[in-house]
Amino acid sequence: MSTTVLSNQKTPFARGLLAGSSIAIGYLPAALTFGLLAKSTGLTFLETMAMSLFVYAGAAQYMALNLIAIGTGAFEIIFTTFIVNIRHLLMSASVRERIDDDHPIIKALYSFGITDEVFAVTTTQEGHVKTGFIIGVSTVAYISWVINSGIGYFVGTILPPTLQQSMGIALYAMFIALLMPSLKKHRKVVFLAVSAALFNSIFSLFLPSGWSIILATLLSSAGIEFFYRNGGDNT
Repeated sequence: MSTTVLSNQKTPFARGLLAGSSIAIGYLPAALTFGLLAKSTGLTFLETMAMSLFVYAGAAQYMALNLIAIGTGAFEIIFTTFIVNIRHLLMSASVRERIDDDHPIIKALYSFGITDEVFAVTTTQEGHVKTGFIIGVSTVAYISWVINSGIGYFVGTILPPTLQQSMGIALYAMFIALLMPSLKKHRKVVFLAVSAALFNSIFSLFLPSGWSIILATLLSSAGIEFFYRNGGDNT
């Protein structure tokens, strides 16, 4: 009874910090790995921190590291990241429907902090969500990602050079780990991954690596969506 009273007495921001603490813990290994891989890819500490501070895109940051490693141009990296993160437009619009109206700057701040995990925690709350709550959730998650990215980078500096160079393999292992849960649940994702790989293999024969990835992603996504819409099978 007393615990419930104390919980109700907390400000929305404090309750958001508490609700987001599980996200912060979950981000720890992923952010550490990102910092470690960023060091092995050749990024400086400032570049690594800037990416986590200003991009803050999780899987898209791993993808960007891979594109940087193969010498892809800046425009292709930005465009590919936009495609990968376009779902955030829909997530932000959905969250906006459940949160108090506020100044555009405030809305821009919490929109920047919306990730898949922050979206899940926010949208599972009952009733109307206070602005302070989502800011609290996104703040603790953001701080965890940024700080642990820096820690991961410094861990990379103390590793032997041979081990640092071999960490590039971990980047591909991370992509596989991110993809496997979806592959187990949906055949659609399997076909999407296979078709994108095939298209990229073909396009890379006559296009720069960055553009081949972009075109393979767009073509496979559009093709699979068209096929499943007309076939009526969404499994």
